Amino acid sequence: MNQKILKLENLLQFHTVSRQLHSLGQRRTLAQWRHVFSSVYPVWTTQLYARPWQTDMFIRAALSQYRLLVTKKEERSKKPQLSSTKSRKEVEVWIGMTVEELARAMGKDLDCIYEALMNTAVDIDSLEADSHLDEIWIKEVIKNTGMKLKWSKLKQDKVRENKDAVRRPQADPALLTPRSPVVTIMGHVDHGKTTLLDKLRKTQVAALEAGGITQHIGAFLVSLPSGEKITFLDTPGHAAFSSMRARGAQVTDIVILVVAADDGVMKQTVESIQHARDAQVPIVLAINKCDKAEADPEKVKKELLAYDVVCEDYGGDIQAVHISALTGNNLMALAEATIALAEILELKADPTGPVEGAVIESFTDKGRGPVTTALIQRGTLRKGSILVAGRSWAKVRLMFDENGKTINEACPSMPVGIIGWRDLPSAGDDILEVESESRAREVVHWRKYEQEQEKNKEDLKIIEEKRKEHQEAHQKAREKYGTLSWKERSFIKYQERKEQKSLKPKKKAERDLRVLPIIIKGDVDGSVEAILDIMETYDASHECELELVHFGVGDISENDVNLAETFCGVIYGFGVSASSVIQQLAAKKGVKIKLHKIIYHLIEDLQEELGSRLPPSVKEDPIGEASILATFSVTEGKKKVPVAGCRVQKGQLEKQKKFKLIRNGHIIWKGSLTSLKHHKDDILVVKTGMDCGLSLDEEKVEFKVGDEIVCYEEKEVLVKTSWDPGF
Repeated sequence: MNQKILKLENLLQFHTVSRQLHSLGQRRTLAQWRHVFSSVYPVWTTQLYARPWQTDMFIRAALSQYRLLVTKKEERSKKPQLSSTKSRKEVEVWIGMTVEELARAMGKDLDCIYEALMNTAVDIDSLEADSHLDEIWIKEVIKNTGMKLKWSKLKQDKVRENKDAVRRPQADPALLTPRSPVVTIMGHVDHGKTTLLDKLRKTQVAALEAGGITQHIGAFLVSLPSGEKITFLDTPGHAAFSSMRARGAQVTDIVILVVAADDGVMKQTVESIQHARDAQVPIVLAINKCDKAEADPEKVKKELLAYDVVCEDYGGDIQAVHISALTGNNLMALAEATIALAEILELKADPTGPVEGAVIESFTDKGRGPVTTALIQRGTLRKGSILVAGRSWAKVRLMFDENGKTINEACPSMPVGIIGWRDLPSAGDDILEVESESRAREVVHWRKYEQEQEKNKEDLKIIEEKRKEHQEAHQKAREKYGTLSWKERSFIKYQERKEQKSLKPKKKAERDLRVLPIIIKGDVDGSVEAILDIMETYDASHECELELVHFGVGDISENDVNLAETFCGVIYGFGVSASSVIQQLAAKKGVKIKLHKIIYHLIEDLQEELGSRLPPSVKEDPIGEASILATFSVTEGKKKVPVAGCRVQKGQLEKQKKFKLIRNGHIIWKGSLTSLKHHKDDILVVKTGMDCGLSLDEEKVEFKVGDEIVCYEEKEVLVKTSWDPGF
């Protein structure tokens, strides 16, 4: 401040000196002319001379006032700067933080974050408390709330330690012992896979299955007369169970491909070959139904050549055995061929150390809780073992074989049922043994954390896409209204809102009609997986949107009914039941429950339900036909009405129905009749062979001899969905 005042004083002093010098110069000139102007302008000449002491007095007063003003101004400016520096709060932030985390770091509520982002391109409606914010929006919030931003490196660089459980390294070959082969039976539906297995283990599985179709993967240990043991996996051959067949191939050593001699290579036969190839598993060909008169095994072998399945008879390395699963003919030869191939493969496993295996199937039992069918691949499973599979863990309480008999231990290649799971694992999950319950919880928590991180990444991508869409829409809107005045812009927006408001109830009703929300409940995890795989093929969303609200394993519960009521949906149950209490509750709430035991019946029911949501088509059902033999006109009042003289050739004409006029195969008119007469009498019906005269409700239409009149009625017909699930 002192420097400013000093500069101003120097400037004013210089200005004063200059004015004094200038005054002295003028004073000499004016003194010479004083005697000329003094008599004429006495007052002006006296005022022309300014006294120096007066100028100095004015300068000193102005300078003192300036000092006072500058001092006060600097004092005022210092106080707010100090207070604002003290009030700015420093907020520690990091990349990828959520809305809730940012609000907590700022010490504010969620509404504060939403208000700060109100006039930005962020879609606030899509933001939730756990939504992740981009770096640009974190900065925007801090800026708008008047706080100071500080990036936290610890939050950005913090990496959580991997706590997952993994399979052990390969064991020392000296520790390996021979094990039984795991054999998967594959093939097309109804080619005799289950009947073959039924004969091998001498049970009646095929007779118990709904529709004669295997609905699940069955794992069984079969002991042969020779003392050898084979673990068989019976996979469904139906088209809906492709993923289950693939899973069966991934855990097996040998695939027995069953092909019916009277049917040949079919779609699922080719699919099974592909699964075996993908898993790099050798094939044994079982040509079934050779006892039938129309059987042609050679034709089957030739058809398989097109898929690079070359039998030994044609110079290949694939064994082909002609069998009859129904009569049991040549089944031992098939078993011996399988054992011979297993010996060539030299199958061995390590029976020591922590257990490793795979979940073949999983389901919920009312009395026992979550249950899995597992295949042990390494180690020996015993009661009390701690297992981890997917995002679930178990302390083994009970183990049982395929016949439900309790067992104490399970060795490699042995299928076993396991009870003691905390949650239901998914079919196909790896089973690993860990040392303690705390370690099992640690692994499960880590896997859930990994899943959450993956979900967060996907959510960030979705948010970014929505943000870009919002920005583009905002930019288009600005371009649209850019040249208009604010009054014109406001009026157009008001009209658009008014139009949208009037259309909203209508659009909502149409949307509700064109959406089918469904809930899927299945007996086992694999069944639900197969149904969801079929739903993935749905490609008729333009007709009716198929919305999966919920899916799960187990019987239909009250929660399922309440959920279906909320979404106005339908519950589909596969291999499950609904108690009388649940059915009464569903009937009371208007919820449909549809139970099925065969998967393609469920899909057919779903197709019908989708068709019921589509607007019905109108079908014209003809009632009678007549030909025009003559044309004339009659006078009614001041008008001339054209009349056609007709003879009914087929069926009958009914006045109350609808009619159409056809000329040379083309429809030239559709509508109703104004009159129908037989001779001079008005009648309602004219039957075959009778003559009649008729006039139309449109006077401009001209009749011609030879035209046809068709009487018909319109009927609404339910439309079928165009979705084809492939079977």
